[in-house]
Amino acid sequence: MAEASPYLAEWAKIAERLTWTRPPDEIHVPDPAPRGSWFPGGQLNVSENCLDRHLPERRGDVAFYWEGEPEDRRVLTYGALAEEVGRFAAALRSLGVEPGHRVALHMGLLPETVVAMLACARLGAVHAVMPAVLPPEALEERMANIGARVLVTQDGAWRHGVILPLKSRADEAVAAVSSVQHTIVVRRTGMDVAWYEGDRWYHELVADAGSESAGLDAFPSEHPLCVGHVANRRERPTGVVHGAANLLACLVGVHSGVLGGREEVFWFPSEIGWLPSQGHAVYGPLVVGGTGVLYEGMLDTPSHDRAWEIVERYGVGLLMATPSVIQNLRGWSGTHLRGRALDSLRRLITAGEALDDDLASWLDRELASRGVQLLDAWGETELAGIVAFNLPSDVHVDVPDPRLDIVDPAGHAVPVGSEGELVLREPWPGSLVALEADDLRDLRSFSRYPGCYATGDRAVRHDDGTLRFLGRIDPVISVAGQLVSLTEIEEALLEHPYVRRAIVSERRDGRLGVGVVALVQPDSGADRHRLTIELGDHINGTLGGLSRPRTILFADEVPRELSDEELRRAVRAFCSSRQIGATAQLRGPELAEIAGVRR
Repeated sequence: MAEASPYLAEWAKIAERLTWTRPPDEIHVPDPAPRGSWFPGGQLNVSENCLDRHLPERRGDVAFYWEGEPEDRRVLTYGALAEEVGRFAAALRSLGVEPGHRVALHMGLLPETVVAMLACARLGAVHAVMPAVLPPEALEERMANIGARVLVTQDGAWRHGVILPLKSRADEAVAAVSSVQHTIVVRRTGMDVAWYEGDRWYHELVADAGSESAGLDAFPSEHPLCVGHVANRRERPTGVVHGAANLLACLVGVHSGVLGGREEVFWFPSEIGWLPSQGHAVYGPLVVGGTGVLYEGMLDTPSHDRAWEIVERYGVGLLMATPSVIQNLRGWSGTHLRGRALDSLRRLITAGEALDDDLASWLDRELASRGVQLLDAWGETELAGIVAFNLPSDVHVDVPDPRLDIVDPAGHAVPVGSEGELVLREPWPGSLVALEADDLRDLRSFSRYPGCYATGDRAVRHDDGTLRFLGRIDPVISVAGQLVSLTEIEEALLEHPYVRRAIVSERRDGRLGVGVVALVQPDSGADRHRLTIELGDHINGTLGGLSRPRTILFADEVPRELSDEELRRAVRAFCSSRQIGATAQLRGPELAEIAGVRR
């Protein structure tokens, strides 16, 4: 192996912690551009690295504590998980699944979801987890995008105490996707489901496999492991493909240090259809031989104390969550976390969204005062999850520094204290290896600055070296499991001749979930009832139903002293504090309240 730079030498040490059937010839080769090739010549099996190699020492140790929304519970040891993964891999192989085949998982976070992911990895098949909340049209589009041969789903899924009919949605989608040959159904709720040719019960397939276990073939380092979908123009999903060793190496670095290794219980409550959740909630704890918590449902069901009860029940030491989840926990908990011991909790990591000052102050007051360390993480789906943290601290020495920098639109570094686009000046092993067929984007879009990976995120570096992550340049939100672009909706609203200004944000509803809210400044004299209908129809026709605003706020003047991002945050906070219907006319007091919300 050729002598590597100090940065690549750090990745070489991390790669040595993996179990290779054939070690790599090199760590990184810069070609093909823009991302190069990682660990060329190496071969391994992801399932072996997550399970089999740990069995001599940890067969009886807990891999996951799983808890369902109706409060049913399971403890999954490394030995039991390895046995079920081996049997289900054998079952998939009996259905004709081979290396490189695509398997869609339309599921919530069940033990069977984890088993299916690892079974695919064991065979060299490529899994794509598709959120349980996806409507049939979106499920159909994603399965067609990846060319799925097998679909694994559930009869129904629990969400807020209500059963979502996953099998019936899947049936509707499969009817339009000719590549799907088999549908495997997990018996979760006991609800009646229709049955068609090619449908199989999960439990029967596993039982038929008996003690048979699929072998452990080795695959090249960058053999595709999984596909995650992100937003694209006009609401089309982009399939981001990640390689096997690439993903594992990044997870070893992050989970050996910041996220706890073997020493502490880790929990990342998040939608399993989000690729960083698959990495950090499932593969991350396993590849380092640790213990994780998996929760199926909504954190306010059956009570608002559910999340804190889980932390205390399983002795969670490291909790990672998006700021939106933390904001909900704050609202449900009231002003203070009274009556909560939380003795096990040592570190809380926020990730996935920008963290605002108000929420950061609450975390500092309620948790840092108890000795809980607070970190803000940054990463993205295209980079396989977490890349860096806000603090230049020795708590994450296991994560090699990709030389994060902040640049202006011309690609020049900006002064300390100035906002700009976050870039990576060193290559990152977790970079996507491909985009799925028929996608509109191009890998070259990530290298629009010479010698850098362009992230599309905004950030600022302070005098003390800390970073503040400010969110997307083109902000997106997740609606029903799909990412939609706020900027794209704003542009579409402005296409109407009677709209002078438009700001789009998100509105969270405990019953309906996340929806779109628009603050619109119309031309004077416009018929606002008619305008509401026309705007809704226009968005629905051009961008799709998920982008259609659930609420439109009309204002004669939109505060000009706030930036677009400040206005989005202000509108989100305004809507969360009151009951608003499909439309509302904002007056002076309401506009003053919005204008008073600052970063």
